[in-house]
Amino acid sequence: MSISAIAFNQLAAELRTIGQSELLPRFEAGIAVDYKADGSVITQADHAVDARLRNLLECAVTDEPVLSEEQSRQEQTRVLEQAPAFWLVDPLDGTSNFAGGMPFFAISVARIEGDRVTHGATYDPVRDELFTAREDGPLLLNEAPPPAADRAPVSRLDKAIALVDYKRLDPALASAMATDAPYRSQRNLGACALEWAWLATGRADVYLHGGQALWDSAAGSLMLARAGGTMSNLDGASAFDRSLEKRSAIAARSAALFDQWREWLNPRRQPSVASVS
Repeated sequence: MSISAIAFNQLAAELRTIGQSELLPRFEAGIAVDYKADGSVITQADHAVDARLRNLLECAVTDEPVLSEEQSRQEQTRVLEQAPAFWLVDPLDGTSNFAGGMPFFAISVARIEGDRVTHGATYDPVRDELFTAREDGPLLLNEAPPPAADRAPVSRLDKAIALVDYKRLDPALASAMATDAPYRSQRNLGACALEWAWLATGRADVYLHGGQALWDSAAGSLMLARAGGTMSNLDGASAFDRSLEKRSAIAARSAALFDQWREWLNPRRQPSVASVS
C-alpha cells in the first residue's frame, strides 16, 4: 500500500501536534534521565513520542509496520527482514541535547520501500520547523520552498560551512581536520536528522559523520537528494542502507562540492578493513 501525498502531508502535520504537546512541555522541566545498554540517553519524552507516533502510523497506514529506535533489536530485525515497506521512527533525535537543555532536537519519520526512502519528515518543535520530502516531490519547509532554495550552493570547499561529528571518525582524519581544516567554518548540532535537514535547506554546505543509524539518515538523505545534493558513505557506497549497522556519511549540497570534499577526505583517512556495500 502506497501513501498519497495528501495522507503524507496530514501525517507530517501531526508531528507538529506531537512535538508541541509531548516535547516542549518536558523540555527544561527537570525530567528524569535514564541510559540504554549502549550508554545512550533516554527519557520519558522518547517513550511518550514513540507511543504517539506508533499509534498515529497504525491508524494512518494499517498494513505497514513500524521500526522505531526504541524497539528491541529483535523486533527491529524482524521488520527489516520481513516487511517490504515500513515506517522508520526516531521519536527524539538529539536526546542528550534535550536532556541537557540545548535546543537542538527533533522528531523524524521516514517510509522505506525496498531499499528506497519514499517519504521523510523531520520536525523541530523549538523553531516550529517541519521539513518534508517525497521521492517524487520537492523539499519543503513548513509547506513552502526553503528560503535558500534558489540560492546557488557554495562552489569552493574553502568557503563552505561544514557540519562534522568527530565522535566516530578515525583518529587520523579527525586530527587532519582539527589542525588543517579545508572549510571556512565547522558546526555540530548533536542531532543527525536535524543536521541533514539543515544541510538540505542550505544552512550548511558539507557534512561528515563517522557512523549513524538508519533512522538518523533516512528522512534527511531523501531531503538532500530532492534539494539536488550528493551523498555517500566514506567508502563510496550509499549513505542510507537498510541495515542496523552504523554507517558513515559524507554529503554536500552540490555534486561539484561533494567531489572536492571527498578528494580532500580520501587521502587523509585510514582505509577500512572491509568496505561497507
